[in-house]
Amino acid sequence: MESIKDKVAIIGAGCTPFGEKWESNWDDLVIDAATEASQDAGIEIKDIDAFWGCTQNTVAFATCVSHPLKIQYKPVGKVENACGTGTEGLRMACYAVAAKIFDTVMVVGFEKLKDTGYAGLGGTQTYVVGPNPPTAVPGLYAQAALAYFHRYGLSPKDGKEMLAKIAVKSHYAGSLAPKAHLQKVITLEMAMNAPILAWPLGLFDCCAVSDGGAAVVVTRGDLAKNFRPDPVYIKAIQCLIGPGDGAVKDDYDFSHFPEDYHFAQTLFKEAGIKDPRKEISSIEMHDCFTIAEAISLEDFGISGRGKVKEDIDAGFFDLKGGGIPVNADGGLKCFGHPVGATGLRQIYEQYKQLQGKANLPERQHKDPKLMMTHCRGGYPTQALPIGTILGN
Repeated sequence: MESIKDKVAIIGAGCTPFGEKWESNWDDLVIDAATEASQDAGIEIKDIDAFWGCTQNTVAFATCVSHPLKIQYKPVGKVENACGTGTEGLRMACYAVAAKIFDTVMVVGFEKLKDTGYAGLGGTQTYVVGPNPPTAVPGLYAQAALAYFHRYGLSPKDGKEMLAKIAVKSHYAGSLAPKAHLQKVITLEMAMNAPILAWPLGLFDCCAVSDGGAAVVVTRGDLAKNFRPDPVYIKAIQCLIGPGDGAVKDDYDFSHFPEDYHFAQTLFKEAGIKDPRKEISSIEMHDCFTIAEAISLEDFGISGRGKVKEDIDAGFFDLKGGGIPVNADGGLKCFGHPVGATGLRQIYEQYKQLQGKANLPERQHKDPKLMMTHCRGGYPTQALPIGTILGN
């Protein structure tokens, strides 16, 4: 099996501001993100060979992209793969370009969640194995937090403080990101004392519901510098799913996510990464809940098992902590999670970082080399991680 390393490059990216976009419909989000990406790539939308639209909650088929972008008589597809929907569209585009079916492909992800009339994400929960027990996502991640505290001997106060420090770190980064939904700095006391949604998870442990759109343009690696001098290359892109039987197994652990472990091993192998703690410059990861960020960092091998608290206390994941910045734009905690857009928003952030174009010096990585993105579809008991390694 061949690697996709350096066979595909990103030559343009766009991202709308995320938030409560009552004044916009999904056509507006698609147009704004696609226009920025095409202008960044220096290619007109009409000259792009093919398109993928990425959305979970929009019923429309490929017309969700073809109509607003006025695309006629060209290949247009629509992709949905839970919370990994945006990255899944990029994965399809990368394989089509690497196979030389198309020279240029645009991927557009978007979601209008604020119009749905309910909090959180909708959709049908379909378990791979066993019955379909009633569940709420915050409750599942709360179980993960309590299991983690128990396994590694953290008192409720120490465990809650570990999660609060993640929220404080992300909100500081989000305060510096002009396109983030939430741009408010919070204190440790605010995070510790916030209203509880599902113990031990409080308000600041959970990501927001937002509207937003993002887009990227890709081409073959050998063509990339015909478009711009500083393309960003795909070093790896992977997606996998586990057995999905956690909900019906008495011994399901909850203190780690086995799918994330296997995903990271596969991703790092494709990129040629031997020691992720030393080789990865920055991570944009799926922090739908603070405990998800903590556990996945151990699953990736960035922190040892039961050791992520030590790294959090040392500021290893902070913007200026001298380690690996995690969610340098505030992540899902501050951008929210418009499902179809999230993975491409992460790509946009790492693409800009690699080009030295983060909006503020405080956010710009000094020496970016290998940048990771990670989304996790599904739930702790049946997860579907998907992500990339990007580099120059």
